[in-house]
Amino acid sequence: MAQRTTADERYSRQELAAYFQTLADAFGSDDESISVPVGNKTVRLSPPESVGVSVDVIERSSRLRGDHEQLELEVSWKP
Repeated sequence: MAQRTTADERYSRQELAAYFQTLADAFGSDDESISVPVGNKTVRLSPPESVGVSVDVIERSSRLRGDHEQLELEVSWKP
C-alpha cells in the first residue's frame, strides 16, 4: 500500500533556498535515514547511496495569460 504525504506551500525565494538547503544537508549526511519536512509533518526516509533524479522544466508564453515557468524535481529510490 502506498502512503503519500503532500503539502502545497508558497515560499519566498530565500525561504525556498533554506528548504532546499535543509534537504541538501539531510541527503549529504552520513545518517542512514533522513527527515523531510512536508507541511506540518516530518517524514523519515531511507535513501541509499545512489538515487534517481528527474528534472523537468516547462516554459510557456501566452499573450493573454502571460508567461509561466515551472520546475519539477523528482528524486526516487528503492530503500
